[in-house]
Amino acid sequence: MNDVQQNHHVTNHNTKQQFNAGVEEPQHTVQADASPVNTEPVAIPIQARSSERAQRKTIRARLNDEAGRKLIFGVSVTILGGTFWGLSGTTASYLFQNYHLDVMWLTSIRQFFAGVLFMLLAFAREREKLKQMWTTPAHRRELLLFALLGIFGNQVAYLMTVKLTNPGTATVLQCLQLLIVMVISCIRLKRLPRKREVAGVALALLGTYLIATGGNPTSLAIPFDGLVLGLLTAAAAAFIVVAPVNILPHYGSTVVTGSAMFSSGILACALAQPWNNLPHLGADGILALIILIVVGSFLAYQLYLQGVKEIGSMRASLLGTVEPISATVLSAIFLGTVFAPTDLIGFALIIAMVFLTV
Repeated sequence: MNDVQQNHHVTNHNTKQQFNAGVEEPQHTVQADASPVNTEPVAIPIQARSSERAQRKTIRARLNDEAGRKLIFGVSVTILGGTFWGLSGTTASYLFQNYHLDVMWLTSIRQFFAGVLFMLLAFAREREKLKQMWTTPAHRRELLLFALLGIFGNQVAYLMTVKLTNPGTATVLQCLQLLIVMVISCIRLKRLPRKREVAGVALALLGTYLIATGGNPTSLAIPFDGLVLGLLTAAAAAFIVVAPVNILPHYGSTVVTGSAMFSSGILACALAQPWNNLPHLGADGILALIILIVVGSFLAYQLYLQGVKEIGSMRASLLGTVEPISATVLSAIFLGTVFAPTDLIGFALIIAMVFLTV
């Protein structure tokens, strides 16, 4: 969390070769040129159009192929899930800055209500699978471990890192999950990392670093507690990707994520007891909280874990690094952040990584 690429230069290259092959070298004579000089190049656009039609036919065949559709769907939902995660970080930062919310209070409210949404959806669509998972001891143990060390651990550690440092630094540290996931995948498959995986990880880390720090390493000079929590965030994020690989294909992302989120929410509520400390939120704060729960939690996890199911953990983990792009753009729109040249470079690197890994 393998490769499908299109060579977009074939048509132009072939056309150029055909043109050079079809046009004779000019003769330095004074005679009028009676040969049909302009007739040969006429075939070029016809052949080019034929090649373009062949390319379009290949693309249509890929779209009609089941494996191709699965890949495109998996890539799309993974990117969308990562984008919604970026929105989650922006709204959480907004709530911290403007309403000074407690981390555990926000975590408990977010996890519990997002879990309720998941459970309602799972109960409506996949009631039998939901029942089967909770009544199967081995699967229930795996689920609770996923909920505790993955969902709960990641959310608490990430929000605490945001509050102790800043959203950019927290995002950079969380993206270290890529290295953890790659190592785990290689160990499981007993293989060395592929060149594309190494290049994709390098581009993802460098692009995320540039967006979050502006290329200035001194911005990562953070408190020791923030550093430790940031590393724990990365470990928990990697656990989210690799932990449910046995139950996710069997029960689906709605049942697994919903049950884990709901369990995490109950644990967070038991620890934080949010009903004893209700903050005063204005209309903007309530709207931000709703967006955080519905879009940044419910939809983000649902889409991302569906992507893990469709395209695998390593590729999903790489594509999930679109989160910094989303966070940067949304923070510029809603929080007034100004783009720097290094941000644009980071955008280009992460977009290149996306094309490299699909």
